[in-house]
Amino acid sequence: MTYGHVYVASVAMGARDEHTLKAFIEAEAYDGPSLIIAYSSCVAHGYDLGTSLQHQKALVESGQWLLYRYNPDRVAKGENPLSLDSRALKLPVEKFLRMENRFNQLLKDDTEQSRHVIAEAQHDVDARWKMYSYLAAEK
Repeated sequence: MTYGHVYVASVAMGARDEHTLKAFIEAEAYDGPSLIIAYSSCVAHGYDLGTSLQHQKALVESGQWLLYRYNPDRVAKGENPLSLDSRALKLPVEKFLRMENRFNQLLKDDTEQSRHVIAEAQHDVDARWKMYSYLAAEK
């Protein structure tokens, strides 16, 4: 996005399939390079892949993965090229982290260190949400 002439989108089909479809349509229509960053489930994350779509929704609702589109064509119309398509965060990061065995193993003991990791993860999510919200705001 910092180049200013590349269409960029971040998608997670299980979170909002209409957003994913819109990003692909816009990327195809854009006269220039396009990049779509799509969340992909992985067996190593340690959850039942049969629940992948629900997992992706939780990922987005916790702010661990943001949905957005950066369309340089919007600049010519006087619009902000960045659209933050994630809705307000609904799920605490800790709840999401505990959905995956890879994190749950780290956090299984209620220690000062595990509480610190959770607090830092929540802080990072909150800061990223504020930054993208600011950048996508209509000026």
